Amino acid sequence: MKRILAIFTVLSMTACGIYGKYKPETEVRDDLYGEIPQAYADTSNFGTVDWRNVFKDTSLQKLIDTALARNTDMRSALLSIKEAEAALMSARLAYIPSFNFAPQGTISGGESSSSTTNTYTLPLTASWQVDAFGSLTNAKRVSRATYDQSLEYVQAVRSQIISSVANLYYTLLMLDEQLKISEETMQVWKESVDATRAMMDAGMVNEAALAQTEASYYSICTTVMDLKEQINTTRNSLSSLIADAPGEIERGSLYDQDFPEEFSVGVPVQMLSNRPDVRSAEFALAQAFYSTNQARSAFYPSIVLSGNGGWTNSIGNVIVNPAQAIFSVIGSLTEPIFNGWKNVAQLRMAKARYEQAKLDFQQTLLDAGIEVNNALMQYQTAKDKADYFDKQIASLETAVSSTELLMEHGNTTYLEVLTARQSLLNAQLSRVANHFSEIQGVITIYSALGGGREDIETVKELADAEARADYKETKQHNKEKRKQHRQLKKEA
Repeated sequence: MKRILAIFTVLSMTACGIYGKYKPETEVRDDLYGEIPQAYADTSNFGTVDWRNVFKDTSLQKLIDTALARNTDMRSALLSIKEAEAALMSARLAYIPSFNFAPQGTISGGESSSSTTNTYTLPLTASWQVDAFGSLTNAKRVSRATYDQSLEYVQAVRSQIISSVANLYYTLLMLDEQLKISEETMQVWKESVDATRAMMDAGMVNEAALAQTEASYYSICTTVMDLKEQINTTRNSLSSLIADAPGEIERGSLYDQDFPEEFSVGVPVQMLSNRPDVRSAEFALAQAFYSTNQARSAFYPSIVLSGNGGWTNSIGNVIVNPAQAIFSVIGSLTEPIFNGWKNVAQLRMAKARYEQAKLDFQQTLLDAGIEVNNALMQYQTAKDKADYFDKQIASLETAVSSTELLMEHGNTTYLEVLTARQSLLNAQLSRVANHFSEIQGVITIYSALGGGREDIETVKELADAEARADYKETKQHNKEKRKQHRQLKKEA
């Protein structure tokens, strides 16, 4: 016994490494955004703004609320929290002794004897693993990191849903505006076709001019049809996100939208840590860290205390009544000596997974910084281009008016009028697309900075509510199935 205690003491002194706690990564670059305009380099964070203050359109807010409540991916993510919570509870309960009750009874007798012998045993067994070398502690910490990661997964799904609904909604508004412009242009071209036909009948233009006008008119007709198809497809995609059947979507107008005029992206490391994918990657790194500690603990002894207690009326071969108590207590210490290098291999694999998790975390940070940089460039470029589009359209409107006047006085051909009108239409459609690109830049920046996060306690409450609803739905389903089974049995 003294020898075992001595071994235990020595091993305890050398086992410090298996109890280490994960420390957040500190060797992270501070230039993750790359070169950005100074106007955005502030200590505040646009990503922490509530999404209702970013997307102020009431129709869009209703759609986002509906999607967060009904989207199947969101509901599935909430249920994953309960799964991780159960695994964490199991890891915590591993510290508590386990108890088993297995009663036994026998009846014995012979052919020559009319009497029988009744014996019984009511054993209660207990087993308790002593967490002397951190195996249970590290398993619990792994489960905790997994649980925290499931919370971040919900945040990631939530942020993705908000940005996806907003993107599809503003895509609808862009297509609406483009359809409006195209339909107005189509009507103008239809009038031009009628006018050109009348001019040809009067001998003012030839048949080629009429053919060119009709071809341009038919081209715009197909554009209108394509836009209507795109609107229908986008509307159905949005209906899918809100878990609804295809139908009309209530919406506003593209140029009536109101967004924050100024926003900042803050200090990279501080701000990107708000992103669910970055936080999830770090929790994965923490899991790998504790899994490595757990692999190290396999080299140390496993101490298990077990005991048996209960009652029996059979002690040896003598039958006695009343019942007598039986009990025993056993302590065991298992020290691994050689198991085919299995523990060594597991430790090497755990170390490799930890290094992989560290690389994944660093790459996630880099990708997040690049995403912010791209979104800022998209927003700034679209904003700068807007003034040029306004000037271009003003110039083209002047060109259309001038060429029409020149054609009336016979100083130019109708082909120049067609070209000017087509250029104007393309510029108008491009200006609408550029305005959408500016809005999309705002959405991407907000999402890239982790926008749309919810308070953790609220997320847990939502998970509890979803689990209760799922249980209630399953219970009701089973009840209906039993009712159908009884009805079929009755009919049979």
